[in-house]
Amino acid sequence: MKISPLRQELIPQVIDLMELGAPYIRPRTYSDYWLYASLFSSTCPVATIDDALAGAVMAFRSQDNPDDVYIQDVMTHPSYRQRGVSKSLIADVRDHAVSCGAKRLYLTSEPENTAAHAAWPAMGFVNQPSDYKVNDIWVTADFKGPGKDRAVYEYHLG
Repeated sequence: MKISPLRQELIPQVIDLMELGAPYIRPRTYSDYWLYASLFSSTCPVATIDDALAGAVMAFRSQDNPDDVYIQDVMTHPSYRQRGVSKSLIADVRDHAVSCGAKRLYLTSEPENTAAHAAWPAMGFVNQPSDYKVNDIWVTADFKGPGKDRAVYEYHLG
């Protein structure tokens, strides 16, 4: 497996990959991925196996609070699941965040995304106590706007 920063020539493949994540992951526009590849490639790694796109992470260091890196999307192609792709991609984001002096990685999941709620703690993320629980998962009301409740997970860096 090779982990590398997102490059513009991979954008069509990344869009195709993200489409496989429905209903919890929604692909962004070509222009959005151009922006990620042009300005945030160091926190948007992709994984390839035998030249095939196996997975991708879209993450961003906060300009307002540089201690934070927010992980927007994590997607592994179904053909490459259970091979450590997501774990390797998250490790790459974590290593970059540490090298930049960030203190926290965080991400959110929709309350119904049971696969995510199993994956994040297995990678060291902690579900943050908040407004209410759904199936023993803490959920923050309106985290991403009105009616956009999310389970919030954090990983503290060194």
